[in-house]
Amino acid sequence: MTEFDVEVVFEVALKAVKDAGEIIKEAFYKKKSVLTKSCDVDLVTETDQAVEKMLIGRIKENFPSHMFIGEESVAAGEKCDLTNDPTWIVDPVDGTMNFVHSFPHSCIALAVMYHKDVHIGIIYNPILEQMYTAKCNQGAFLNDKPIRVSEETDLSKSLVIAEFGTNRDTQKMESVLKNVSALMNKVHGLRAMGSAALNMASVAAGGADCYFEFGIHVWDIAAGALIIKEAGGVCLDTEGGPLDLMSRRMICASSEKLALQIIPLLDQLKLERD
Repeated sequence: MTEFDVEVVFEVALKAVKDAGEIIKEAFYKKKSVLTKSCDVDLVTETDQAVEKMLIGRIKENFPSHMFIGEESVAAGEKCDLTNDPTWIVDPVDGTMNFVHSFPHSCIALAVMYHKDVHIGIIYNPILEQMYTAKCNQGAFLNDKPIRVSEETDLSKSLVIAEFGTNRDTQKMESVLKNVSALMNKVHGLRAMGSAALNMASVAAGGADCYFEFGIHVWDIAAGALIIKEAGGVCLDTEGGPLDLMSRRMICASSEKLALQIIPLLDQLKLERD
């Protein structure tokens, strides 16, 4: 096996995500033990922690030299340090608020990076059995069937996803409302579904045409960034430059032409980096 064998790593990652999905299924309709992190709507459950612990164990067992960045580990005080080493980026339950309410729109999001490029992306909603996967330069898939972005370029015909996020800072909320107001009469429709990774998967599969958010983290978007790219879409910084996964802001779309129509309408926020 080479230093970084994508096929071997992918097989381990896929099996680990499927096994993690069983933990989520088991807990989904049960009463959850819920704690808060940064504010009353930034939640963590024992399932988030159990899934992350299981995935860390699986990584260490199979690839002891690989690095790991996980949402709950960072929340507990570990550094979010991205190096050139093979690094697994994990959100154990993306859409925790949905999970707490047994609303079936949450997922495991897992990316594997090497030399700071995403080589593997997996997004799995175990409740609806939606498994989105991508390997670099090998296409994007939903349950093993190829997917493709809509390629929509007309803003007035576009379905756009815009989230409220898990931060109730006054400046952030004012910015969110400004952006919703700016787009409301210019797009075909606006949606907020509560999972960054599944929002990106929806763009990749052609169900939505654009999604943007300020305040997300690398574990929310790394897997989706590869899946969208492999499906023919684009991911950019919210001011139109190349996407920086650590910048905590992102716009993805079915086409660059569409993204560049939305960007001038957005109230821009600069946030502390991951």
